[in-house]
Amino acid sequence: MAVNITPLHDRVLVRRTEEKESIKGGIIIPDTAKEKPQEGEVIAVGAGKVTDDGKRIPLDVKAGDRILFGKYSGNDIKIDDEEYMILKEDEILAKISGAAKAAGGKK
Repeated sequence: MAVNITPLHDRVLVRRTEEKESIKGGIIIPDTAKEKPQEGEVIAVGAGKVTDDGKRIPLDVKAGDRILFGKYSGNDIKIDDEEYMILKEDEILAKISGAAKAAGGKK
């Protein structure tokens, strides 16, 4: 299903990447005790930030990029029973490229 939302200015629409359920020492951590992932996929981006002199600065990320963001970044929203997040580009910490995994990931 395609999302029909276009963020404004320097904002980005992100779908959090679901973490794999892990079992440590035979204990399954329930969903309510898990932290929200800090990795996601960019779904849509705004046109860019407008400077004081009217120039538009394009964003460094594009739809399809995998990114890392801060634990308390952005605003959570729900569209058609799917959860997304809208955040400003300056809240994005890094882009993940290739086969790189976020901290704690296994190869």
